[in-house]
Amino acid sequence: MDVNLLPLLPAAQVLLTALVVLLLDLFLKENEKGLLAWIGLLGLVLCGIEGMLLWGSQDTTFGGTLVLDNFALFSTQIFLSAAGLTILASIQYIRETRINEGEFYALILFATVGMIVMAAANDLIVFFLGLETMSVAVYVLTGMWRSSSRSSEAAMKYFLMGAFATGFLLYGIALIYGATGSTNLNEISANLVEPVAECPLYLGGGVLLVLIGFAFKVGAVPFHFWIPDVYEGAPTPVTGFMSVAVKAAAFAAWVRILMHKLSPFDSDLAGPLWLMAVATMTVGNLLALTQPSVKRMLAYSSIAHAGYLLIA
Repeated sequence: MDVNLLPLLPAAQVLLTALVVLLLDLFLKENEKGLLAWIGLLGLVLCGIEGMLLWGSQDTTFGGTLVLDNFALFSTQIFLSAAGLTILASIQYIRETRINEGEFYALILFATVGMIVMAAANDLIVFFLGLETMSVAVYVLTGMWRSSSRSSEAAMKYFLMGAFATGFLLYGIALIYGATGSTNLNEISANLVEPVAECPLYLGGGVLLVLIGFAFKVGAVPFHFWIPDVYEGAPTPVTGFMSVAVKAAAFAAWVRILMHKLSPFDSDLAGPLWLMAVATMTVGNLLALTQPSVKRMLAYSSIAHAGYLLIA
């Protein structure tokens, strides 16, 4: 199999930057570690420039499991912008809270690598690998303020709820594989050319479980209960990163998998999505009104915004 390395370039650039930051953290003195933030930003800027130069590409690699197209590149620019702003917002914050700078910036970059893979994945297993790369990094970022009990509590809640959502997602992928014999989205889509009514019943169940897994990740009602506590307990720059980049990555994967490759199920998913969008907008806005904490209010506002995005 010929391997085209071009689709790997954006993720590889950010991964290399993360490894450089992680290694330099071992050798720099405490008063020199501010340099790590600027190295991380430089890597993100270089990746953004590469994305602009690659615009218009239509490449695949590893048997079509990873694609480089305008959708993936556009999503990548969103992730890079969110990561860059998070690093800039964190420079003074993590010094005041005594969070380890090298680990913090490296984890932001590792999470960004997972997001880029999620947006470019054309295979359910590759998507799952990107999702877990992002999720594990964000779990650790949530609990990095070790002197704060709220941060530790938020990390534990996020980890448990994230693992629960991952179970739904993985079981849904297993059912889709059992029905179609493949995890490659092109092959799955080709199998759905025949009427959906003739497909195995558990294929629909698998798609529904994947939908539930995505709903957990974007914080849609009724799968939103983890968001207020996690957003309130996490370090403030991490809260901003989760509310933008993590949600954008989940929606990017949602668009590629459910709206494009599994589009024959559009009519079946319209009803549940309609109810989910209305409930998410309504519950998010109503509960935001009663919050005494600014971060909890913003958390419920974020839930409501997920409902607005679900309309599309």
